[in-house]
Amino acid sequence: GLTQDDWGRRFFNYNSDFLRCDLLPPSVYARNPNLADKMGQNWQVMKDQHCFSPVPTPGVNRGYEEGKKKADGTMGDGQLRSDGTLASCTATCGAVIYRGGLFPKEYEGNAFIPEPSGNLVKRVILSETGGVVTGKNAYEKTEFIYSTDERFRPVNAYTGPDGALYLVDMARGIIQHKFFLTHYLVANIKDRNLETPVNLGRIWRIVPDGAKPQIVKLPKETKEIVAFLDHPNGEIRDTAQRVIVERGNAVVVDDIKKMVAEGKTPQGRAQALWTLEGLGALALAPETLSAALHDKNEKVRVTAVRLAGLAQVPEMLKMTDDSSAEVRVQLALQLSSQSSAEAQAAVLALLKKGGSPLLNDAIASGGRGHELEYLAQLLKEPAGKTDALAASGLLKMLAGCVMSERRSARVAELLKLTAAQTPDSPRQLAMVNGIVGVPSDGKGKVQPRKLLYFEAQPEALTTLQTKAKSLSKLRVTVASGDKKSLFEIMDGSIAWPGKPGVPPPPVIVPLTADQQTLYDNGKVIYAGLCAACHQPTGTGLEGLAPPLVDSDWVLGQADRPIKIVLHGLGGPVNVAGRTWRLEMPPLPTFTDEQIAGVLTYIRREWEHNASAIAPADVAKIREANKARTHSWTEEELKPNTTKKDAKK
Repeated sequence: GLTQDDWGRRFFNYNSDFLRCDLLPPSVYARNPNLADKMGQNWQVMKDQHCFSPVPTPGVNRGYEEGKKKADGTMGDGQLRSDGTLASCTATCGAVIYRGGLFPKEYEGNAFIPEPSGNLVKRVILSETGGVVTGKNAYEKTEFIYSTDERFRPVNAYTGPDGALYLVDMARGIIQHKFFLTHYLVANIKDRNLETPVNLGRIWRIVPDGAKPQIVKLPKETKEIVAFLDHPNGEIRDTAQRVIVERGNAVVVDDIKKMVAEGKTPQGRAQALWTLEGLGALALAPETLSAALHDKNEKVRVTAVRLAGLAQVPEMLKMTDDSSAEVRVQLALQLSSQSSAEAQAAVLALLKKGGSPLLNDAIASGGRGHELEYLAQLLKEPAGKTDALAASGLLKMLAGCVMSERRSARVAELLKLTAAQTPDSPRQLAMVNGIVGVPSDGKGKVQPRKLLYFEAQPEALTTLQTKAKSLSKLRVTVASGDKKSLFEIMDGSIAWPGKPGVPPPPVIVPLTADQQTLYDNGKVIYAGLCAACHQPTGTGLEGLAPPLVDSDWVLGQADRPIKIVLHGLGGPVNVAGRTWRLEMPPLPTFTDEQIAGVLTYIRREWEHNASAIAPADVAKIREANKARTHSWTEEELKPNTTKKDAKK
């Protein structure tokens, strides 16, 4: 399920995460692939993932997960509470942001989220500050809907053209694809006859008591449809926009321009702007866009800035004092990609103004190729008593981008710039944190970077070692679980000829013809199945799947990934310094050749240089574990690592 609010922000969810949101358009991050630490993409709207249905729901995929002992000595809940009710979400899907105009005002803009494993629908109240959206459960330890019918399986929610809330109910006992059934759930299905019946299905229509919903039909004439861009029901507005854009009739452009200026609601004025964009008419209406940049409503101004082009840059340069933090974020998105001195000065002014943590993403995403120059410009600003620049996180983010680019000449300049800062100052430490790759959220462990080879030892590295004493004192936890100083980690990512203990650049062992065939076939399988969770880049996605890039689960012992694909892996699992409490489902229906192919692919893609996997290796492990009926655990596959971490 994919839904949006009145302003076009995308909301979605994963099995074990109620609601996520792209606070900034995903396209802005495509501008700078070196930006890895992204706050505004895949944002977790709700931290609380608990469900509160009073009805026992034992037939869930991870019902076997037991609770863990808490600090006070009591046992916490597992996937199920002691009374058999679902403790936290495991199958959320198909959320909708209600925009119907029929429900009471306090329901407008709420999220309604189906959880079919729990036989419930959650209502979440959303709030926003500086463009950052957060949510909370609308009720105290209960839900908007819950059912005693075990086959009440709501899987999608929609706003209807009549303003009602519609729920698609799958009405089946089994709701998992066969690839993703855990052995626990298979046993549960058989014990309780959940496999039947299979011929049901329901659509629920929910309206407030006493409400009189009416179906709205758009007129045949395109000019008459324009008024519906300002309709109270967001579903109607979206449909009106779609129909107008699909027809492509330029006769209505003047009417839509009038709607931008005179629309009764901010939603209508913003929808009219997007309709002009869809018709390709914005370039021919600069005066309309300029006027919208000064609309009294901040959301309309945000839309106008987002749609502005080069012709509006001079006007946007004058808007750095806009009262809305969200408008200023959009200005930073636009102006950060401009290389002029005026644009850079405006971006700096926006940063000083502050007001939203999204400013860093907005600036860094547009800075591809000139992050170093941005850093140099920013560092010219006096620090003052309280160095807001160092505290903002932008220095760290830009330094991290330069390191991710992996160009030794640019990294050498970055080291010089870092060494030139006052030793142990907040600015120097912020830049070193970016060089090292300390996660911004403070939760993850540092993942050591791949070795970057220089022609000779960088002088700036020696300067940092001798003058910045804190670099050897401040210690952070790395992915291995050990604690190392910032300098140790930084030094460990840089190599040059003759550096003690550093191996020469790796020799790439080419694949044989048969291995290349496996790789090519595995690439297709990965794109069609695995990439949905682990992402095409192999970097994973928070709340959904851990990264594969540089993961020792992928590049270590070849038998581990084979076992995982054949029988699955149950959390908690430590990957790249983070604990993931997710379930990797088994894929036993894949042939030996298919498994060998996809594993060969991930062991050789993304600059990996691990050995290929042969079909015979898969067949051997499949045979040795043919009696296995449950997923592997980290303790089974990495017993020494688990014991070491437990001891610590």
